[in-house]
Amino acid sequence: MTLLVLPCLLLLWCWLKYGLLPLRWQNPFLAGPDAPLQRACRAATGGRWEPAAQLLEKAGQDWERRSLYAQRLGDVAARGSARWLTEWKKARPEDPDAALVAARARVSYAWELRGGAYADRTSQNQFNSFHRELLVAQEDIRRVVALCPGDPTPLVAELRAARGLGYSHAETDALWSQITDLAPYHFEAHTSALQYWTAKWRGSHQLAREFAEKSAAGAPPGSLLAVLPLIAWYESHKDELGRVGYLPPDIRALVDEALTDAALADPDHPRLAEVRHLLGYFLYLQGRYRAAREQFRHVDGFTEALPWRYSRLPAPHYRAVRTKTGRGALTERRWR
Repeated sequence: MTLLVLPCLLLLWCWLKYGLLPLRWQNPFLAGPDAPLQRACRAATGGRWEPAAQLLEKAGQDWERRSLYAQRLGDVAARGSARWLTEWKKARPEDPDAALVAARARVSYAWELRGGAYADRTSQNQFNSFHRELLVAQEDIRRVVALCPGDPTPLVAELRAARGLGYSHAETDALWSQITDLAPYHFEAHTSALQYWTAKWRGSHQLAREFAEKSAAGAPPGSLLAVLPLIAWYESHKDELGRVGYLPPDIRALVDEALTDAALADPDHPRLAEVRHLLGYFLYLQGRYRAAREQFRHVDGFTEALPWRYSRLPAPHYRAVRTKTGRGALTERRWR
């Protein structure tokens, strides 16, 4: 009898400690499950380009999905061997999909060279390499634009280069007009542009807030753009406030608006997972554990999203928050 009790007690302890979250490796490269993208990334890591080509071909003119796929495949090339991408370009020299992934890889590689530290902790050599790669990326992006006119995806990639190269406000506005003419509610375009307007890059707290509020107000329900004011607030306050700063009614209102928008979104929206991560984090800090657990349930096992992206140890940070969320949900269910 004792032999049965001990394993049961151990399982109960794990259940309580980890909030029903399986003890598994956290994928640091994606925000949520996407089986075709995961297969293409694994194949690329193994040196095969054909699944990546098929993935982008199937995405067609689904600009949100095309943008995500090009971004993640570009990250694979930037962080590891790019031999598969070289072989793809050699096999199909005029393939706009190969050119697009190569451009995104160049942008990602530039940011890898810079590193994630603040400017005062980044060396001049890092900055020089960063800017040099971004200048080359500009040429890559122009080639993609010529190969596939009407596709906003390369212009979205340019937004990240604009932030690093310090485009003027007028230059960024002109680029933004080109993008929104082609895809007015593009999620990655908006989150990337919001980064440009933050105080830590080329704008200010006020400019970031105004951009986020204007974009959210003009977007249709289910576009996920209602999360932009929440991101702008987080970017301005994440280093200043403790947990109590997330509790005021106006911040709860921002979370509720983003929750409503997420609930109206297509369940297959390729960026919904990123929104769920941030919503889960805010709900956890507000003590709304059951609602937070529902968001985390969809994205367990993945950590490439805010707020974990800013953490030195994304996977342990996510696991700690998810564990406390699970515990809190049990108490919340019992007493409320």
